[in-house]
Amino acid sequence: MPWLGYFGKIAKSDIFVVLDDTQFKKNEWQNRNKIRTAQGSQWLTVPVMHDFGQQIMHVKINNTVDWRKKHYNSLKLNYSKAKYFDKYWGFFEKLYEENLEYLIDINMEIIHYLLSQFTINTRLVYSSELNIDKKATDKLIEICKQVEADTYLSGQGGKAYLELEKFKDHNISVIFQEFVHPHYIQAYDGFETHMAAVDLLFNCGGAEFRTFMKGDGL
Repeated sequence: MPWLGYFGKIAKSDIFVVLDDTQFKKNEWQNRNKIRTAQGSQWLTVPVMHDFGQQIMHVKINNTVDWRKKHYNSLKLNYSKAKYFDKYWGFFEKLYEENLEYLIDINMEIIHYLLSQFTINTRLVYSSELNIDKKATDKLIEICKQVEADTYLSGQGGKAYLELEKFKDHNISVIFQEFVHPHYIQAYDGFETHMAAVDLLFNCGGAEFRTFMKGDGL
């Protein structure tokens, strides 16, 4: 359940490449995110079984743990009074009835659903489909070349590790997302930023995505 900045980046892109063949990182954002609660926020985590260095697309969900029930109950408890909860809850009810095996499957099912509700029509490509045997900046450059991109949109974190001169050598421009997190009415008093994007969905409705994301240039 990515945050709004993730969907903001997709909306600003002509092509968005899902890096499914990069290394899975434990305790980061690939299998967890936060939702809003009366007490502030709460983590929702999909438990996984993985080996060190394993690619994201090969990481399996640990279905010996009853995580679906926890997710189901947490979302329903904390968002049932949200204005648009009833409109979207059916998707999540069905989602938690599925017996998905791989983390990438549940991630992409949620992402595709949110893209449809936010009316984001960007073309998505999986990096594993491109068969690129390179790493770090070299991999990103090769991805850009294969999809015929002349500009790479990076998150702010890219400033710390991207080798910008290499992009110049290949005539590829790099721009950094200047994300401005919107404020909107949540189900509880106060405002907690950087929640999973379902927080906006349940509270404001998918049609309001671009209204609240104008600060990000949409």
